[in-house]
Order: sequence, then C-alpha cells, then structure tokens
Amino acid sequence: MIFSKQTLPNLLPCDGELFQIHGFYPKAEADVLFDKLYQSLEWQQEQLFIYGRWLAVPRLMCWYGDAGASYRYSHVEHSPLPWTAELLRLKTEVEVACQHRFNSVLANLYRNGQDSMGCHADDEKELGENPLIASLSFGAQRTLRFRHARLGHKLDVPLTHGDLLIMAGELQHHWKHELPKTRKSQLPRINLTFRLG
Repeated sequence: MIFSKQTLPNLLPCDGELFQIHGFYPKAEADVLFDKLYQSLEWQQEQLFIYGRWLAVPRLMCWYGDAGASYRYSHVEHSPLPWTAELLRLKTEVEVACQHRFNSVLANLYRNGQDSMGCHADDEKELGENPLIASLSFGAQRTLRFRHARLGHKLDVPLTHGDLLIMAGELQHHWKHELPKTRKSQLPRINLTFRLG
C-alpha cells in the first residue's frame, strides 16, 4: 500500500500532518514480525540525562541504521548497529509506502503498561526542518497522546498491532507526543520509528 495524503484523513486539526494506516501488516504477519523483533534485536536499558540528572529509561531501546547515521538526544550519542535482514525488509516496505527514504530506526520495547515515553517532540536538528517519521507498532495496543504546545489541543491515537503512523509537515514544531503508563495492558509492545537524519 502506498501512502497518499489524498486518501487518508489528517488526524490533526492544525499545524502538522498525522496519518494512520490500520493493519499495515495483517495480524498473522504482525505476529511473526513481533516474535522475530522481540527475540533478535539487541535490547538494552539506557540512562538518559533528564532535568539535570541521569535516569534509567522506562523501556528498552536499540538503534539501527546506515553507517554514520548517529543520533544524539538527552546528552547521549547513539551510534547505529548495522541493519538486520528483518529491519532492512521493514525499512524498504515502509519507504515504498511513504515514498520517502530512511537511514535509521529507533526501536523501543515497552515490556508492560508501566513502561512509557515522556512528552517530547522529535525536533533534533539532525532530522531536518519538517521531518517525515514513520512509526510501526507491534504487540499490545497503546495510546500515543499528542498535545499542541500553544493551543492546548489534545489528541489520543490508539496504536494497534501492525499499524503504521506517519508524522509529517510542521507537526514537530507545534505538537509534543508521549506514551503514558497504563494499567489496561500488561503485555509487551514494540515500536519502530524510521527516520532520516
């Protein structure tokens, strides 16, 4: 499926573009992909410098990409691991769908509902002025919450097994997003965020 702004509704009311393709990978294929990613990626718990102190990230992470596609945030330099065959296949399929090239992927493993991601924007200068970021979800359904930095708008986007979410336009300038903790799900979720930086 090739992503088209003409056929998918923009989920945001203003200041950016947000598109969701439900079931980009159907359940049977998503099940296989989840298992392969869960078992094969080099998951680790990182320490990030946040609000003046080092804290353990409340999820497991790993960074893969082209040689030299380093990424720095919260005072930590991330040098990419070389692409696995599975990640390279997913990257190629997402590139075809988005008609956009990516050179790296940030993988997050949320082990249960207590793992989370704080409110932030993907606005690092390495990503460019208006980055297109494609995010694949596998495993437990979780809600990605968007907040407009100036107007106070809020938008909750449920992300289900096999979904593809595309953030584009001026979104990162005006909106922040987070994955809050939840008691509703205690099952794991994997998120792959493809980017060009």
